[in-house]
Amino acid sequence: MAYTEEDVLRTLPGVRPVLEQVAHKWTILILTFLCEEPKRFNALKRRLDGITQKALTDALRRLERNGLVERRVIASSPVAVEYAITPLGRGLQEPFLLLYDWAVEHQSDLATAQARFDRRAEGRPG
Repeated sequence: MAYTEEDVLRTLPGVRPVLEQVAHKWTILILTFLCEEPKRFNALKRRLDGITQKALTDALRRLERNGLVERRVIASSPVAVEYAITPLGRGLQEPFLLLYDWAVEHQSDLATAQARFDRRAEGRPG
């Protein structure tokens, strides 16, 4: 669906916070991993190389608040917490896969463009 500039400006106040949540640094990876199956906190942390415990906790709370992830406490010893994607969150699976496919297809194009930009910024021929 194509949007006119007027459509975008009219809907921006409501859409902008949604896009900011979905485009947050770890959101796409967390939701992609949860699409496979529910996961415990530490399993997610291991999959997300480089994420801190605080960043993962904050991201999961944000996703839970937005209805994209649900949290379930598992009565075990010790008590465990498992996260699962909700039907609302699963609706993002197809767009995320399309975005991922685009990134795979164009990663070298982006690297080439970045190198060309950096050479010009340093005053070298592009």
